[in-house]
Amino acid sequence: MRVHPKALDLFLFLVIGALAAAAALPNRAHAEPAEPGQVPGLQIMQVFLPDHDARTRVAVWYPSTGLGEPTLYADNPVFQGVDARVDGQLGAGPYPLVLFSHGLGGTDRAQAWLGAGLARRGAVVAMVNHPNSTWGDFEMSKGIAHWTRAEDISAVLDHLLVDETLSQAIDRTRIMAAGFSYGGWTALTLGGARGNRAGIVDACEVYREVMEACDLFLSDGVRLQDVDPQRWNAPYADARISHVAAIDPGFVWGLEAADVAGLVPSTLIVGFGGEGDRMVDTDFDRSGLSALLPEARLERFDPAYHFSAMPVCKPAGEAILASEADDPVCTDPPGSNRAQIHAAIIDLLAEPLRLN
Repeated sequence: MRVHPKALDLFLFLVIGALAAAAALPNRAHAEPAEPGQVPGLQIMQVFLPDHDARTRVAVWYPSTGLGEPTLYADNPVFQGVDARVDGQLGAGPYPLVLFSHGLGGTDRAQAWLGAGLARRGAVVAMVNHPNSTWGDFEMSKGIAHWTRAEDISAVLDHLLVDETLSQAIDRTRIMAAGFSYGGWTALTLGGARGNRAGIVDACEVYREVMEACDLFLSDGVRLQDVDPQRWNAPYADARISHVAAIDPGFVWGLEAADVAGLVPSTLIVGFGGEGDRMVDTDFDRSGLSALLPEARLERFDPAYHFSAMPVCKPAGEAILASEADDPVCTDPPGSNRAQIHAAIIDLLAEPLRLN
């Protein structure tokens, strides 16, 4: 859950303009099925979020039968882009739906590899940019209100299920909430987990020196300790969610059995790193969360680190970041292969959704 503003600034500065927001709907003639592995379609839409009284950007990946404008999405000197067909023809479906929540200060572009990968396998994937905790719109005193992120996802789901085109292609029995880092916690809450304000504050006070996000959360500008516990601890589950996938999720400390008793049975949690080198903030073993979820599927990648969920870096990426004295987003642990980790994560999410 660590915040890396310089790395995120560089990442987004390089990719801004990589794809113009597309206002048109995908081609409505979608009688033909999409072939597995075909370049996926991509639509950028603006969705109104009642809890913010504002619109937000949502990148929707989907199986496509062709047409559309070929684009290398989110490509820049540091990170490899992803092939897409902007407004490509939508396949016939029905397809499972994955609703994805980014990390703190993140953006849909950071995990475009996941959206495109799942769409190639036969899923519709909506990647939501969260007001107050996304790049270019970051105000942690408001972003700490984790329930607004769950409400964002539910609002996007409402929108998609009445969309003139996409709604016809969605299998409403297979809807997954997924996310990375802070977004991993969002996915867990949508699937039935509840926050424990006293528990996370206590953990932050004890482990403040090693849990870097806690310094921000307890700071005078944010003051997690003053957040209304009734709002923090309330249920934000969406009954339409059938599956959960949380990738190196945050806010995993201070939880009790009652807080996760309502979590959907089909829950996957992915962690990065081994004993001694995992990010403490997202270590669901050390926090005790894994012991509370004996039925969940827990997968750990080692060697790996939190940035293993970022896009694959280009050969010059590490040097570019080093020259900027930036965070080592491209410096993978020895023996780690980011592309292979991405492929394995796509497989893990595809399995419970019964994708190709």
